[in-house]
Amino acid sequence: MVEFTDDDDALLAELGVEVETKKISALTPVQERVIAGFEEIVRFVDEQGHSPEHGEENDIFERIYAVRLERLRTMAEFHALLAPIDRFDLLSAGGQVAPMAIDDLDDDALLAELGVEAASPNVAELRHVRSSAEKRAAEEIANRERCEDFELFRPLFDQAKRELETGVRTTRPFVKDAGFLKAEIKEGQFFILGGQTAYVAAVGEAIKAPNGEYDARLRLIYSNGTESNLLLRSLQRALYKDEAGRRITEPSAGPLFSGERAEEDFASGTIYVLRSRSELPSIAENRELIHKIGVTSGDVKRRIANAKLDPTFLMADVEILATYELYNINRTKLENLIHRVFDTARLNVAVNDRLGIPIVPKEWFLVPLHIIDEVVDRIKDGTISRYVYDPKKASLIEVD
Repeated sequence: MVEFTDDDDALLAELGVEVETKKISALTPVQERVIAGFEEIVRFVDEQGHSPEHGEENDIFERIYAVRLERLRTMAEFHALLAPIDRFDLLSAGGQVAPMAIDDLDDDALLAELGVEAASPNVAELRHVRSSAEKRAAEEIANRERCEDFELFRPLFDQAKRELETGVRTTRPFVKDAGFLKAEIKEGQFFILGGQTAYVAAVGEAIKAPNGEYDARLRLIYSNGTESNLLLRSLQRALYKDEAGRRITEPSAGPLFSGERAEEDFASGTIYVLRSRSELPSIAENRELIHKIGVTSGDVKRRIANAKLDPTFLMADVEILATYELYNINRTKLENLIHRVFDTARLNVAVNDRLGIPIVPKEWFLVPLHIIDEVVDRIKDGTISRYVYDPKKASLIEVD
């Protein structure tokens, strides 16, 4: 027979019931902060499959975690504290992180990297590692990683760069009042974000966001050879916040030469093709092949009103053969592009101006009108940067 006593603990022990003593945490605020900061590193490794690394191409939080882990490895006083949650043996020398010059950081900077804020006048105040807003922002920003098949996309970036340089493409600010909605972010589009060109390689299935709107996961390839799976809405917000954020237009964006203008388009000018009525023998003999090709921001008829007094027009009246209205494109770059294509067929003829001074106009070319039309078509479809004119064959040829 069990003899009961007044000692409840002893009675429970006799009954085989263990007494669980409730432990009171004796951790200091700094220790709690270090644990919370290290848990973020462990969570990162668990999700990404590797320890955080330094590097400007990496996400800002990964770079912070890399500095934090590097510093914790040197602080032996925290190793025993963190050992129970160090599932990946991060504090040992096993998982190497590229070294960084942390000795140049002052104490406050080091504490900040560890997730510990510098002591405030109220020493009892314990602040969060990151605010809820910061955590939400971190969740929205997908980590970039190396694009394994970047060589498949490199030609696209190279072509877009050429087309920007030649005026076939242009850039527009990404602003809310431009009528460019998130639903219009589509596969195959280029953007400029954070100084990097980004290409939308794929748009995933539509998902319903908490606010009831639809979103989608993107495969976004960057010109530096990395990629991310940013959400469509996150890309939109990032472009709005980036003062230099821009979208790159399509080669045939809008009614480039259609003569019709959409509401969001802004006029750039007119390409014109002229034929000279000069009686100079060298001109008269080849009148059907000699054409002036130019770009103007004004009215073409007004531009040629005094042609017979202008050496640019060979001091003779001219006939307008064709005009092409253009929108949202750099006039100077476009004109330079056209002249580059026909450079080998440039007419070399001198005419005297009203003062008798010989002038050699630069915008006249020995090229058939149908070839000029073909060049305009190739500007429309974005392939013109790959062609030059061969005067011997009287045709466009593709260059490497």
